[in-house]
Amino acid sequence: MFKKTVAALGAALLFGTAMIPAVAADERTIHDESIYDTLVDRFYNGATENDQGADPRDSEGFNGGDFAGLQEKSDYLQEMGFTSVSIGPIFETATYDGRAVLSYEEIEDRFGTEDELGDMLSAYHDKDMAVYADFPLGGVSPDHEWTAEHEGWAIPSDDGETADWDLGNEEVREALIDAAVSFAAETGLDGIRLTNFGEADPAFLNRMIDALKKESPSITVFSDALSEADFDLVYDPDVMEALRAAFVEMDPDSATLDKIEKTDPPSMMFFDTLNTTRFTTEMVERRMFPPTRWNIAATALFTLPGVPVMTYGTEIAVAGKEAPGTHPLHNFKTDEELKDHITDVNGLRNQSETLRTGDFKLLHNEDGLIVYKRFSDEETWIVVLNNTSETQRIDLSEEEIGEGKRLRALMDDNLVSQADSGEYRVVLDREEADLFIVEEDTGLNIPYIIAAILVYVTFIGFIYMVWRKGKQRAKDEQAARTKK
Repeated sequence: MFKKTVAALGAALLFGTAMIPAVAADERTIHDESIYDTLVDRFYNGATENDQGADPRDSEGFNGGDFAGLQEKSDYLQEMGFTSVSIGPIFETATYDGRAVLSYEEIEDRFGTEDELGDMLSAYHDKDMAVYADFPLGGVSPDHEWTAEHEGWAIPSDDGETADWDLGNEEVREALIDAAVSFAAETGLDGIRLTNFGEADPAFLNRMIDALKKESPSITVFSDALSEADFDLVYDPDVMEALRAAFVEMDPDSATLDKIEKTDPPSMMFFDTLNTTRFTTEMVERRMFPPTRWNIAATALFTLPGVPVMTYGTEIAVAGKEAPGTHPLHNFKTDEELKDHITDVNGLRNQSETLRTGDFKLLHNEDGLIVYKRFSDEETWIVVLNNTSETQRIDLSEEEIGEGKRLRALMDDNLVSQADSGEYRVVLDREEADLFIVEEDTGLNIPYIIAAILVYVTFIGFIYMVWRKGKQRAKDEQAARTKK
């Protein structure tokens, strides 16, 4: 505990708190974001008057989450260091997940009113956080208002339960673009995720993206599927599979991480989505301990190149194979150690431009021992992930680190100086991860000394307060006996 306290204090002295992004919202680019991905109905019920028969025990029905709940829990997300929240579809809908859209002009009243949506957005904007919502381009309800108004616009979906739009029809394309632009303009959302567009022509998607950005130049437009359209974020399912394979168990074949690279636009970094099996489930199936797995995985998520996207409930290791089992109502019974770790690494990313946008180089990757460098002209980080069943040592060359440097761990109190032979020898326990900042070796560890002094002073202050309270209690007891 003492070592962790010192390390945490040292990190705080250098980087401030996780809840304060280094770059204000109006100056951030998509590279600076970290996204918490949730569904309105499954997050938190903040206003019971719009429940309309919602039942938290019904996994297939509405559970009661709403805009008021998202607003009430904004501190919870900010404290973990997230700069933006994606809330799923919010149109009038026949299903809890918002996918069975009934109208592109109405907001689902179970989620709240337009005023409550506006209040929620204002609350997040006051915290320098962005809010994104989905615009489904297919898979809508067969009862969508357009199906009755426009014969031939809708075609049955492959699932036999929903309807898709005939995207070969120019009238349909124009109507969808107009609806998306109106939705973004009227709500004031910071981003739109286009979903369920199947094999839509990238040219059509680019027309929609251009129209959205013409109306709202700063808006972020991304998707939940692989596409050649000009989205602000690259969605690549191979990235998810690479991450899952490398961290689902100890001693894996981690060669899949060789394909991770810095891209422009940046890639979305994610272990699961609202539409996939939860990553925790795969861990459990291999009889792994999810909090330990997630500690290593989260370190990778927030330090590899790209924009981290974390599915809601990850901080409490939510499991599930498919919807609706993968979409439980968030119970906020948090695993504090996992949540604190997410807060630590996300906070470091927020405070370091190099961890967000710096260059990337994979230095070592073999059977779960993974080492990489994030670097810029301002600073250099070494990230070591020992996802193996044994303590490991890795020798880093002077060529990679520089001469006369030292590596200072941010998650522990470890300090690595250059050996006489020239290399830097990093040792890490099994199933552990750490970040090392490269600094000049001056012979003194000033932040560590300051942190140690703070811990010592705090401890002495605590002892003094206990002594004073004990002395006062004895005095009070003596006075009570005297009165008798």
